Amino acid sequence: MFPALETHLKQTIPDPYEDFMYRHLQYYGYFKAQRGSLPNSATHQHVRKNNPQCLLNGSLGEKDDLIPDTLQKEKLLWPISLSSAVHRQIEAINRDSHMLSLPHLRSRQLLYDELDEVNPRLREPQELFSILSTKRPLQAPRWPIECEVIKENIHHIEWAPPQPEYFYQPKGNEKVPEIVGEKKGTVVYQLDSVPIEGSYFTSSRVGGKRGIVKELAVTLQGPEDNTLLFESRFESGNLQKAVRVDTYEYELTLRTDLYTNKHTQWFYFRVQNTRKDATYRFTIVNLLKPKSLYTVGMKPLLYSQLDANTRNIGWRREGNEIKYYKNNTDDGQQPFYCLTWTIQFPYDQDTCFFAHFYPYTYTDLQCYLLSVANNPIQSQFCKLQTLCRSLAGNTVYLLTITNPSQTPQEAAAKKAVVLSARVHPGESNGSWVMKGFLDFILSNSPDAQLLRDIFVFKVLPMLNPDGVIVGNYRCSLAGRDLNRHYKTILKESFPCIWYTRNMIKRLLEEREVLLYCDFHGHSRKNNIFLYGCNNNNRKYWLHERVFPLMLCKNAPDKFSFHSCNFKVQKCKEGTGRVVMWRMGILNSYTMESTFGGSTLGNKRDTHFTIEDLKSLGYHVCDTLLDFCDPDQMKFTQCLAELKELLRQEIHKKFHELGQDVDLEGSWSDISLSDIESSTSGSDSSLSDGLPVHLANIADENKKPGFTVSCSPKRTINSSQEPAPGMKPNWPRSRYPATKRGCAAMAAYPSLHIYTYP
Repeated sequence: MFPALETHLKQTIPDPYEDFMYRHLQYYGYFKAQRGSLPNSATHQHVRKNNPQCLLNGSLGEKDDLIPDTLQKEKLLWPISLSSAVHRQIEAINRDSHMLSLPHLRSRQLLYDELDEVNPRLREPQELFSILSTKRPLQAPRWPIECEVIKENIHHIEWAPPQPEYFYQPKGNEKVPEIVGEKKGTVVYQLDSVPIEGSYFTSSRVGGKRGIVKELAVTLQGPEDNTLLFESRFESGNLQKAVRVDTYEYELTLRTDLYTNKHTQWFYFRVQNTRKDATYRFTIVNLLKPKSLYTVGMKPLLYSQLDANTRNIGWRREGNEIKYYKNNTDDGQQPFYCLTWTIQFPYDQDTCFFAHFYPYTYTDLQCYLLSVANNPIQSQFCKLQTLCRSLAGNTVYLLTITNPSQTPQEAAAKKAVVLSARVHPGESNGSWVMKGFLDFILSNSPDAQLLRDIFVFKVLPMLNPDGVIVGNYRCSLAGRDLNRHYKTILKESFPCIWYTRNMIKRLLEEREVLLYCDFHGHSRKNNIFLYGCNNNNRKYWLHERVFPLMLCKNAPDKFSFHSCNFKVQKCKEGTGRVVMWRMGILNSYTMESTFGGSTLGNKRDTHFTIEDLKSLGYHVCDTLLDFCDPDQMKFTQCLAELKELLRQEIHKKFHELGQDVDLEGSWSDISLSDIESSTSGSDSSLSDGLPVHLANIADENKKPGFTVSCSPKRTINSSQEPAPGMKPNWPRSRYPATKRGCAAMAAYPSLHIYTYP
């Protein structure tokens, strides 16, 4: 019927365009396998329409396959070789005379729309990523195929409370509810398809699990039924189960990080069918940390949809009778801890949300980046690119921010600053600090323009998009803490970390990196502080502490210098700050911002708001200018202050040990590690080794670089907080302005090295 096509089907040669693409990718080193098979290094596996695993990309209308993990890639071959494809097509034609109803032979490098009729376009080459496109919708989040996802779009407004939100003051008589569970209660919400420990990530798709989304909330029996309707199957949501144990009392179980049995901390869920005059009690029953900021006054966050719509009020701290305590049930496994609180909803029939901290989702980030890309001014000095794809195929974005240079020599002379956030997905604090930094550095402020003139900023605003999307607290879809795997050789399993380290390695080859800082959140200590790395080079002795001290002076009511720590522990060798420090970045930090609030200055005993965290992003920029001021007066004075404080600390330590020491001699040769203890209270989790299905790969490589787990040690904070004070009136000497005279300096607030018993 179609002689030309039948002749082509009988041939075994590949499609000409496909042959050209194979040769092209092989030439540039992106394709090293045989034509008939998919390269093992490919991140995405694409299949033809007649493959049952072929799915439709919801946002772009592309036919995109499931994205298997590393082992699946080893097992799955390229759908079929061309010869077998030809053979099947011939058999189909022989069986059916209605040839037009069958799929026609076409190149696997082309993508078609849903009807297979119009606008064919090229598929993205493997491992090649382009600048973010502003001419088409952003790719919708990809979820593991086990996860059910509701179709509603969840959006919250930003809002700053007009009055300080003070910590809850425990009264001592808070109720400690007995945990009764399902035996005496009624399950009103429960996820029925959650990956657990022992399973591992295999594939993803836009929209998550196939099929109709089940209704998990109970069915109300009428208008008088006051049962709350729970939901958490949305972006960043986390709630596994809700049990009604009394008319207005509920026990809640959080979902562990996917493919693990641990890391229950982050919660974010919706309730509907509220009653205004009732006092509700919620108790989370499966938290894992023995210490929490809820014991010292931290309150949960509440968001009322009616308040947002009618009064433009967003997230606010709410809750009474707050108590954090050990679960009284003992099943022989790891101990659980409970968080209980009471609350009165502001309206009848309202839709409300609860959260551990202000949510910041992957979609929030994409909308922000799209606004930057569409801004004709900002897009001139901010280039948005894709660093890599995550395990689920979500984009990890990289921003390069710098003003165009006049000459190649000027461009080469610029130093670099690297900032990143959300390697731990449940620490949304980092995203708000990052947003504050981006708001300022992309503005038309003279200081922002100056920073763009003298620096190249490499910004990774969300390192773990998969974890953020599914509502994990700590891990990626590999079931592991990415901040313990910066030394990894497993690009396929930890792509976000591997590509970040590789990008920074290339950056170091072309220019000096002045500072690296990874933004985190902390669940057991208030205020904001830095973890750094003690420098062993006498020439730069104590230099790594100057930037944190300056930041404390610029934000004295938020930043606590005495909470900073610079000890490098063996079990932290795989963290970003230690790996980058060993690569040659002297000022390499982890910034920890609390989930709670401040104990300092004018903000003492109040919760941090979104605006407080965003202001820290500005203070990072402000401190960078102080740190690099051509007039070295501020740097020199901070260094002298650090030396004096350290001398006093050494004297105190030896005095406690009953020993005498001559500090007028070579006291600076004393190792700082002998003075500092481990990073007390740091949210360190064990590396846990490698995922089970990747252990064989690690054994075959036999290369060093995997971190060894160690148990986190706790110490007691016996030092006093620095006295409150305002930012000193430092004279500004900005490039290229001339230096000002060394005017008298305002007195610094009293700052102390962290004291360890």
